[in-house]
Amino acid sequence: MRRLALIFAGLMIAAQPGLARENYALLIGASEYPALEPKYWLKGPANDVKLVATYLTTEAPVKFAAANVVVLADGVAGAADTPTLDHIRSRMTALTARVRPGDFVYLHFSGHGSQAPAAIADTELDGLDEVFLPRDIGPWTPEAGQVQNALVDDEIGAMIDGLRARGANVWAVFDSCHSGTATRGAPDGDENLRTRQVPPQALGISSAALDAAEQRGRSTAPDPRAPPTPPLETASSAGAGKGRGSLVAFFAAQTTEVTPERNLPRGKPGRVPQGVFTYTLMQVLAEYPNATYGQIGQEVLRRYATTSIARTTPMFEGDLDQVAFSGTPGPRVDQWAATRTEKGFAIPAGSLHGLRDGDVLAVMATAADETKDALGHVRLTQVDTFTAQVAPVAQEGTARPADWPKAPMIRKIGSDLDFGLTIALPPAGGAPAKALAAAMPGLLETTGSRIRFVPAGDANADLRLAVLPDSPRPDAIWVLPSTGLVEDIATTPSVSTADKRADTLGQAMAELLTSMARAINLMKMAGAVGDSGGLDVDVQLLAGPGRNDLKPLPKSGAPRLIPGDQVHVVAENRMSIPVDVNVLYIGADWSISHWFSGRLQPGDRLKKGLFKISDQALGDERLLIVLTPAAPQSPVEDLSFLAQPSLDTTRDGATRSGLNAALAEAGFGQALRGAVAPEGEGPAPAILQLEIRTVPAN
Repeated sequence: MRRLALIFAGLMIAAQPGLARENYALLIGASEYPALEPKYWLKGPANDVKLVATYLTTEAPVKFAAANVVVLADGVAGAADTPTLDHIRSRMTALTARVRPGDFVYLHFSGHGSQAPAAIADTELDGLDEVFLPRDIGPWTPEAGQVQNALVDDEIGAMIDGLRARGANVWAVFDSCHSGTATRGAPDGDENLRTRQVPPQALGISSAALDAAEQRGRSTAPDPRAPPTPPLETASSAGAGKGRGSLVAFFAAQTTEVTPERNLPRGKPGRVPQGVFTYTLMQVLAEYPNATYGQIGQEVLRRYATTSIARTTPMFEGDLDQVAFSGTPGPRVDQWAATRTEKGFAIPAGSLHGLRDGDVLAVMATAADETKDALGHVRLTQVDTFTAQVAPVAQEGTARPADWPKAPMIRKIGSDLDFGLTIALPPAGGAPAKALAAAMPGLLETTGSRIRFVPAGDANADLRLAVLPDSPRPDAIWVLPSTGLVEDIATTPSVSTADKRADTLGQAMAELLTSMARAINLMKMAGAVGDSGGLDVDVQLLAGPGRNDLKPLPKSGAPRLIPGDQVHVVAENRMSIPVDVNVLYIGADWSISHWFSGRLQPGDRLKKGLFKISDQALGDERLLIVLTPAAPQSPVEDLSFLAQPSLDTTRDGATRSGLNAALAEAGFGQALRGAVAPEGEGPAPAILQLEIRTVPAN
């Protein structure tokens, strides 16, 4: 039985020293498409590859020499060439000839994707090839049966197979989408928000040709529980071994979804258009550089859920138990060596590492010192993407800055979480927006300062309110992610206005937003606490149609379950102290269910059925297992107070510790912010997470 380390394990097994190797990267960013209408041009791919190149050459846990990082992009100073099909092919050929067994290759594709009739229809379930669009893309030519200069998934797979055949280990990242539709539900003049998908019709592919291709495709209905097919065929099914290198592939979205680019990071004056997936991935890598691919993927999913930055479900394929970049395992990076400057000190970490203007950090003499022995504290005065300036904070009883070491360590001392929610109002005009305006006094009185409302189009909003005239409920106020994009109207929360007085509308909107905020805050808490407390508790989740058909759920990605599936937990306490266990479930309908609380004494083993999936609400959901060290003879930690009903339907089914109190604030206690800091000696609490996607049975 293996521990379900879904965030980032604090205790890692030391890796054996690796053999000498070279690390290579080919970064492709296609932004401009001369053959397409300007409305399809992108701005973010150029910024994506610049961000990735900087990370690889300055921050990556393994060394990437600048000469080994090749950039093919429009408008990037120092790029080796433009991202045309010939340049991509020639650079990939040269790279394949250069690599040796044991070398590592990172590939990054940022740009548009699309679909086209497959050359061999029965190799695709839907009869369509997924394609990446280089800069010199041309139209569909029926005679040749292909899109001119498109990079087809089969060719990408052959390229990667060539690298692996030479013994190189490959990590391929695709920040593009190939199908799916999205409605711009919150028009606000933000021209920098674009989706990275070109409809086949824009390439000259007729609807008749697409329909004919789909009819020729394989007709066998897939198993609804089976993982979705990767958007691009990255390689043959043959794994590593016999001289072949390994493969890991990350995809920004499934084939039925779109992925956006927008100005990032939010709230920073110098923000630029970036692929949401690329930026989020680089954030996670900067904070957790020694995590496994599976842990990185799970953290990306959590950040999508808590920030509402996108409503897509990225995919992660390959050997996800490997440490990223074939490096060595290690804990989260939360301290950096400082250098003295005229303004104070500078550290090689910034907004990409989760730092914010005004944060207070501890000054340590050495990296091994305990936080309680801090020499003093500093405040962040200027935070850029990769660097930050800090200034001493005057405190009595601590050493003067002049007495600090020449290069002290600057350490994070906790996670300061914002438990408020910022909501952008809908654009003015129209009956629904006027009804909401009339309801605002009551809405503000009910929500207080917990939920902050800002003008339409505010780039810092967590969520957006919008009116969708072409939707099934044109009179409603819809709650959209921060991008304003609607992909599945059936699962998008809304409140009707035509049937409500101002007071009842305000109450209904307050209940909806408060429920959403509580669920989001719970996920924020889970990410801040993580699995870094050093608890030695084995946890295994199992699911299946019946007790005799249970199978372990994978610890990364988003496993699929269908109505009727049962979910069970098996846990074993391998410690010499008791541990309390709580199981919470955040539904697609924003419900929070509490399924279990109990105590595991040393050596105890728990095996329990938790719940059955219903068909009431399907979509992206999250299961949380909260592990809390317990004092002998103390009351069992019970987090059932966090439960809340769904927005529309319900799924089947004393003195507080530091974690309990923090969770209470996350569930809207009195404070808007909460600090999650180490709890003292001994193991700290841990929260294991697993994203689950519930889907129809047919």
